[in-house]
Amino acid sequence: MRSPRRCSRNGCPRQAVATLTYVYNESTAVVGPLAAFAEPHTYDLCEPHARSLTAPRGWDVVRHEGEFEPPPPTTDDLVALAEAVREAARPAPRPPEPDQNHHENPHQTGRRGHLRVIPPNH
Repeated sequence: MRSPRRCSRNGCPRQAVATLTYVYNESTAVVGPLAAFAEPHTYDLCEPHARSLTAPRGWDVVRHEGEFEPPPPTTDDLVALAEAVREAARPAPRPPEPDQNHHENPHQTGRRGHLRVIPPNH
């Protein structure tokens, strides 16, 4: 499953919920809902960074006034999740059966899973 897009701000680990774009010829920064796809020359922002963004002197900031919400999972995300659950539910492969013609010493020290076989004292 693909990981959610992260905030573009250096060191910010939060999930992106908004996209910042610039309209240079109008000296305007636009902060809107998260774009469907990451595009060159845009920046994904988490909610705190989207709400606190400031622009250079002389620029305007147009900010989305509604709630910033993470995007809903896509069909690809749901399919990947279903496949991961299906894979985790598969039974573990069985260990190979011991050779029937091979006779082990019943007093041999060995290890089975978390238990240790200790031979009797003679």
